[in-house]
Amino acid sequence: MQANEVEALVTAQYPNMEVVVETDGYQYQLRAVGDEFDGLNKVKRQQLIYGCLNQHIVDGTIHAVVMQTYTPAEWASQGE
Repeated sequence: MQANEVEALVTAQYPNMEVVVETDGYQYQLRAVGDEFDGLNKVKRQQLIYGCLNQHIVDGTIHAVVMQTYTPAEWASQGE
C-alpha cells in the first residue's frame, strides 16, 4: 500500500485532520495533526488512527506503523 493510500484511509474518516505518511516499503511513519486529539491521551489518539487502518493491519497489507499525533496547538509549539 502506498503512503498516499494510508493518508486517504485516515482523512476519509477525519477530513479536517492533516495527515502525512511516509514509507520505506515495510514500515509507515504517520504524523497526524487534528482537533480530534484534544483531551485524549497518547493511547486514545493512536486508537483513533488504528481504527481507520485496522482492516489493513489485520489482513497484512499494513505491517508496522509509527505514529506521531498532535493537536494543532501542540504542533504549532513544535516549531518554537
